[in-house]
Amino acid sequence: MSTGTNGSYWQGKALPSVFKHELLRRYIPPFGGMTSRQSQDKRVVYLDGYAGEGRYESGEPGSAEIALRVASYYRSRGLKLSCFFVEEQAKSFERLLEVLQTYRARGVDARAHRGEVDGVLDDVVLRARGVPLFLFLDPCGLCLPMERLVDVLARRRPGTRPATELLMNFSMMAVRRLGGHVSSPKGNEKSLERFDAVCGGRWWREYFSGAASEQDAAEAVAAEYARRLEQQTGMSVQSVPVAADSHVKPVYHLVFATHSPYGLWVFGDAVARARDEWWKTLELREDDALFSAASLKRPDPATVEKEAVPAMARNLETLLLRTRRPVKLVDHTLEVFGTYYGQVTEPAARKAVKLLHSQGKTPSTGVGEKRTRELIVRPAA
Repeated sequence: MSTGTNGSYWQGKALPSVFKHELLRRYIPPFGGMTSRQSQDKRVVYLDGYAGEGRYESGEPGSAEIALRVASYYRSRGLKLSCFFVEEQAKSFERLLEVLQTYRARGVDARAHRGEVDGVLDDVVLRARGVPLFLFLDPCGLCLPMERLVDVLARRRPGTRPATELLMNFSMMAVRRLGGHVSSPKGNEKSLERFDAVCGGRWWREYFSGAASEQDAAEAVAAEYARRLEQQTGMSVQSVPVAADSHVKPVYHLVFATHSPYGLWVFGDAVARARDEWWKTLELREDDALFSAASLKRPDPATVEKEAVPAMARNLETLLLRTRRPVKLVDHTLEVFGTYYGQVTEPAARKAVKLLHSQGKTPSTGVGEKRTRELIVRPAA
């Protein structure tokens, strides 16, 4: 269902790609580290369903090469990342093969398929039987139908072990474009029906019927899509908008789905770090065609954390008062971070515990565990 890329796409990495590629770079390694023990041969399967050329003409790695680099790193440490890449366009596929060959020569398990991801998905799922699976779906247009995703995530890969996770591009530009077809007498019904399949029904059309704001309608569709995916798969789903600031329309949402509280925790930390890197890049590209830098005002990470820590301490206090028993931070990720999920990195959670301790509201000091997520916080006597 991808609409393809124009001739200039692979000349250099555009701003929207900076965020998701940084996120991939930060999340894939810990995913493998956390889940590889679920496989007897310490193997993890990775599928990039819209791989493109693998590398930009500028030499920067695309999503495929990012995964290949991780696979090479894994191999040197006794772990195996089996990579599957799918690309439909002939020219892009040829260049992708060139990139893959370099890593195959180093012993990386990498395979490519020319065609649509739907045609190879069943085979990849079969090859991932008994081992963790990570799906990265980044189309330029519409993604797979909801029913197809639910079939893989909930029916063919049910439960928490072996791990199954999804990171998917939900195009807001496509949502806004198709939303304009709903009330137009010249609307393309076939295009609307394709999006019906993506959303798992016609429900999304209601948001654009007489909507006061196209942007509000599009954001409501994205939120409801994530909610329905969560409901139908039984997974925790987070939808992350990617935009320059609150005054710019998101280009897409990154939809992440996991069964694991550890995945939810690490993903939030990776989002915060990727967001910071994205802002740095954005400031250097004031002439980028998608975003106007004239109104840029990058949030200062230190200021955001300073605001977040007391808010997170209050969240923890509320959690302890409700449960009246010790809680491990990783088991309550969204409750602890609250609205700051994906905005601040995990050290903020340790600082929140220490703040709560200084206020006499917990005997837990916030020290004693190497990883913040493993901290156990106890209620005050």
